[in-house]
Amino acid sequence: MLEQIIDWLVNTIGQWGYFGIVVLMFLESSFFPFPSEVVVPPAGYLAAQGRMSLWLVVLAGVAGSLFGAIFNYWLAAKWGRPFFEKYGRYMFISQKTLARADSFFEQHGHISTFIGRLIPGIRQYISLPAGLVRMDMLLFSLFTAFGALIWVVVLALLGYWLGNNQEVFATYLHEITIGIVFLCLVFVGIYVLLLKKFKKR
Repeated sequence: MLEQIIDWLVNTIGQWGYFGIVVLMFLESSFFPFPSEVVVPPAGYLAAQGRMSLWLVVLAGVAGSLFGAIFNYWLAAKWGRPFFEKYGRYMFISQKTLARADSFFEQHGHISTFIGRLIPGIRQYISLPAGLVRMDMLLFSLFTAFGALIWVVVLALLGYWLGNNQEVFATYLHEITIGIVFLCLVFVGIYVLLLKKFKKR
């Protein structure tokens, strides 16, 4: 089944080109559960064959991720915030809770957005709380794009180097994902320590 999906994606991306990558990555980055792991690597594989440009593949992947994230942000800002302000008390979400969330994202929204884009299962949904508290759009876009860039480059290079070998690809991706999560934890730890030292001054 997976091989059929991969073959379909290779053919689709081959036909749609970079626009296809943007569309599929938009879906992956929005509320639609479409994994980037089966979108970007086939494009990297096509780049290795000389049928696409690796850097344009990366650019298209980041663009699609950013557009999808902004779409989620917009949904949360447009309907999520008014909903929780009106009905939040029925779900034990008070105005104070929203105010604390606002304060948190005002201070730490950049690091939260960046880290969230790198963690599986979170990257698609970190845009929702950012939109809910209406985080600064420029900062949101910058750190979303930066986090997406790292992930897309990893996937594109794996597809470029490993081709269509799904077993080897899955092994490498699993190891790299664990490594990225570990680095994120280290990065957060350093951030917290620096923040404490800064507050003491």
